Amino acid sequence: MSTVRRVAVAAAAVALIPAFAGPVEASPPPETASVISDWNAIATTTLLGDTGEAPQETFIYVAFTHAAMYDAVVGVHPRYESYRRHAPAPRRASATAAAAAAGHKILETYSPYAQSALDSALATSLAGVPDGAAKTAGIAYGEQVAQDLIDLRANDGRYAPVQYTRAPAPGVWRPTPPLNAPMAVPWLGGVTPLLARNVAQFAPPAPPALTSRRYTRDLTEVKALGSATSTARTPAQTDTALFFSGNVAVQVNTALRDQAATRHLDIVDAARMFAAVNMTVLDALIVTWQTKLDRAYWRPITAIQLADTDGNPATAADPSWTPLLTTPNYPDYVSGYNAVIASSSRTLENVVGSRLNLTLTSTAVPGAVRHYDDGRVLRAEVVDARILLGIHFRTADTEARTLGVDLADWVNCHYFRPTGRRG
Repeated sequence: MSTVRRVAVAAAAVALIPAFAGPVEASPPPETASVISDWNAIATTTLLGDTGEAPQETFIYVAFTHAAMYDAVVGVHPRYESYRRHAPAPRRASATAAAAAAGHKILETYSPYAQSALDSALATSLAGVPDGAAKTAGIAYGEQVAQDLIDLRANDGRYAPVQYTRAPAPGVWRPTPPLNAPMAVPWLGGVTPLLARNVAQFAPPAPPALTSRRYTRDLTEVKALGSATSTARTPAQTDTALFFSGNVAVQVNTALRDQAATRHLDIVDAARMFAAVNMTVLDALIVTWQTKLDRAYWRPITAIQLADTDGNPATAADPSWTPLLTTPNYPDYVSGYNAVIASSSRTLENVVGSRLNLTLTSTAVPGAVRHYDDGRVLRAEVVDARILLGIHFRTADTEARTLGVDLADWVNCHYFRPTGRRG
């Protein structure tokens, strides 16, 4: 070997020594979807456990939680456009720490009763993140992003002193038996949407006139199929009705956690999916509630029992008629459950692909599970289910479905878009 070559080989060997001479710094653990799914479950449990809140409020604060976690994550890994502009994330901040801190900040602000449990959950989330600058920066960033959102929503119409004041009349909603309770959360429709420009943007058209053919068909259908003692409703139809008769917020978010695991989403795509679905659902519910308040359309139980007052010679009163499911205490038009399922399923199609591979679990029927690959099939079943339960006219269901799908498609064109950046 020549002298020149021996020197070159020796130099190369020396150059390699530093790479092995000292201790190797451990790589940070991979940032997975688990922190997003975990805080989704924490949020749902926390909000359902707050006895001072109405069930509809769960949608608000789950959406706020995921809006904050999404912005915290994409601030660190900017693959998608943020919901709101924030100060730049510190370089190499931990997205896991940022997401957990953001979720914790939102929930401790709006559900202070659960402070101890939330602090414990945060400690558990952060235990998997190595101590150091990345963790510290991530926590600070997540808290700041959450505070930005809290400040943004400070005067958004929540809990405004709105009352339902319509006097009973043919076609007009009034409290229904057996509880005869006043309209729940009448202020909800006045809450500023998260994504839509305003409530009017997706407001459904007027419901059918009481003397129209459409109204006659709707009433005849629900009267026959939605009765508690119906002989026209098949056992399979009853199963479908009862499957979709529980808590839809829990049903949707349980399915999202399954989606994150089944699709092996990373932290960024999981944050996007949970935020897109829950924020769109909230806007759909806000539009729905304003429509309920504005249209004040009576429920089937009232319409059927008082059909002799509707001015329609094609309808007949049945004062003893009752629905399969106790009627909720708010107007018929449009259907909240349909708006939620339509907006969530359509958003999911837009985010993860047209083939849903979606598993839903009933919160009303123990052990009941259904699988859907086609969102249209799911949405059609929910339309039918709420009629079969006897609590909605078909038009209230189909218009809610249209509202949800249209809103989801609009959101898909304006939010959560790829930036073309990696990180």
